[in-house]
Amino acid sequence: MFYDITWTGVLGSRPTGSARSQIVSEARDIGAKTALDGVSSGRPDRGLEVDRAVRAHIKKAGYGDYFIHRTGHAIGTEVHANGANMDDLEIHDERRILPNSCFSIEPGIYLPEFGVRSEVNVLVRSGSAEVTGKIQHEIVTI
Repeated sequence: MFYDITWTGVLGSRPTGSARSQIVSEARDIGAKTALDGVSSGRPDRGLEVDRAVRAHIKKAGYGDYFIHRTGHAIGTEVHANGANMDDLEIHDERRILPNSCFSIEPGIYLPEFGVRSEVNVLVRSGSAEVTGKIQHEIVTI
């Protein structure tokens, strides 16, 4: 499977929008925890439930209107796959997160002056799941 990842960077020495970056990172982590908890409990969530958890955090912070895409998508051997998408915005994906699948969690806030997205991939096995790869914790200065 591919590693599908998005990190946020800034040209210059001082990133603007670091509060929004923190909100997005928190939302990403809430999505991952929702999915991991569902799998480990034996009650795997549907894709739309992960999206709802992520979207609720961003909305509570006042940026709901600026999160304009689904939370994530299934990942396969050619990046996007036919598994559950983390989506309650576009298609309201009611499919369960199944063992032997992989998906992204990639929330974002997009304002005219600044946009930020942070992404992780989740690999699901029978009875367990894990976030794979490195996790961005700070905006990268370019």
